[in-house]
Amino acid sequence: MSSRSAVDLKGVARREVWAALTAAGAVRDEDVFGRIPDFIGADSAAQRLADMPAWKAARVVKVVPDKAQRPVRIRALREGKTVYMAVPKLASRRPFYVLDPAVLSVSAEEAVDPEVAAEVAPTVDVDQLNEVDLVVCGSVVVNRAGVRLGKGAGYADIELALLQEAGLVRADTLITSTVHPLQVVDGSLPEGPHDFSMDVIVTADETIACSPPRRPPGILWDRLDVDKIAAIPALAARMPHVRTGDVPAE
Repeated sequence: MSSRSAVDLKGVARREVWAALTAAGAVRDEDVFGRIPDFIGADSAAQRLADMPAWKAARVVKVVPDKAQRPVRIRALREGKTVYMAVPKLASRRPFYVLDPAVLSVSAEEAVDPEVAAEVAPTVDVDQLNEVDLVVCGSVVVNRAGVRLGKGAGYADIELALLQEAGLVRADTLITSTVHPLQVVDGSLPEGPHDFSMDVIVTADETIACSPPRRPPGILWDRLDVDKIAAIPALAARMPHVRTGDVPAE
């Protein structure tokens, strides 16, 4: 399958899920198209995730800043876990906020909002982080084999690749996503070499164990165009002298 065909199929899958969520009244977003859905039931999905042994054992969790995963971030801080959260669009030389409940000056509910985090949490470069015990992603579409589609910007892939290259996400680090049941499709989804799969998918009603993990080895420089690299300082600082291509993200 060509890169263009894969991108087209991903777009179709996203639009179908956004439409289904909208028709069912299953999201809080006024317009969910183009977004990681802020789905109804996110609190219950976070509770189900928190019941997993891997969550209970985790001390450091990396969680996306999307609204749907806000309950996950709150729960993590309340339970004394350190939360790593990406700076919006990774647009900083230090691309991660560190939310440490031991030193936060505001409540967990306040700290997890990106606007507040920007005021109260330090931003750090990848080499200042500790090893991550568990990763929680936002998704638009997933299937039961663990294939994940984000909204198409590619930031989640880059965040994970940065952590992998630094040795902070291992081959056995659990990667999961909390989603609405309508975001889980039974059929196949396109999957590229830069895509990482989910180990577990969590809805309010179900915990889905997925196929063996599929993860890129790190940053695939030949899959990134020069404009994308230039827009992300942490990437630009690490860029080797290689020829880059122009390949669609996610």
